[in-house]
Amino acid sequence: MDLLPFLTVDPAGRGAGSFVANIDAAAQARYLAAPSFRYRLAWRGDTLAGFVAMRDNGHLFHLFVDRALHGQGLGRRLWELARDEALALGNPGVFTVNASDHALPMYVRLGFVPAAPREEKNGIAWTPMRYG
Repeated sequence: MDLLPFLTVDPAGRGAGSFVANIDAAAQARYLAAPSFRYRLAWRGDTLAGFVAMRDNGHLFHLFVDRALHGQGLGRRLWELARDEALALGNPGVFTVNASDHALPMYVRLGFVPAAPREEKNGIAWTPMRYG
């Protein structure tokens, strides 16, 4: 999925090398193997349409949807799946996420609220948010 323009301050990712290294294939393999992460995938036929990852049963670590499918409700369905699984595993209903500038409106629609001011560092920007 070509989502870098939605995640970095510069659409080409300039200045965000350390962030990009933390989302490459090797990093994803480490996350998938770690017991503190839980991933769920959404497929459209044989194509990965999106995925969601929860860290430590309370931090929405990743929520990505293929660009062609933005605005069609897949992000909401992935969030609800991750949230409901976390609740079933004992989460009391409190979640956090670091929302990119692009994703912030979606997280507000999902019920998250800003928990701290927007931050910018090493080529990326995010707003810490909280749900519940």
